[in-house]
Amino acid sequence: MADYQEAPLATRPKTLDPNEYFSVSLEQRRSEQSRAALRANLKRQYQMQLNNPLRRELIEDPALTRWVYARTHTYPHFNATSKTSLLGAMFGVAPLFILYYVFKTDRDRKEGQIKAGTVERKFCMSS
Repeated sequence: MADYQEAPLATRPKTLDPNEYFSVSLEQRRSEQSRAALRANLKRQYQMQLNNPLRRELIEDPALTRWVYARTHTYPHFNATSKTSLLGAMFGVAPLFILYYVFKTDRDRKEGQIKAGTVERKFCMSS
């Protein structure tokens, strides 16, 4: 635990926080164990339904339904933060300006060489 370094944008996991890990009451440990047993039971029931070879109906997974709904309705669930704004500018706006600058400077350089007569034009019809 001594060599664990905190991430700047995330909290420390509960299993690595000594204040939370070592000072847990017996009642809290029992409640966590009962919740884990409930989750394991629900997972077992879902796996039995999913792997039933005689199954004819569709299995509804509420977590998957919520995930699909959130993926299809992104606008109401999107929060504009400084990170998302920076990523949007970096991947949406910056490439346009960079490509414009590269193409414009290359074209200006070629035009300058053509006007000065220092470039050999292979398909020149007038000379």
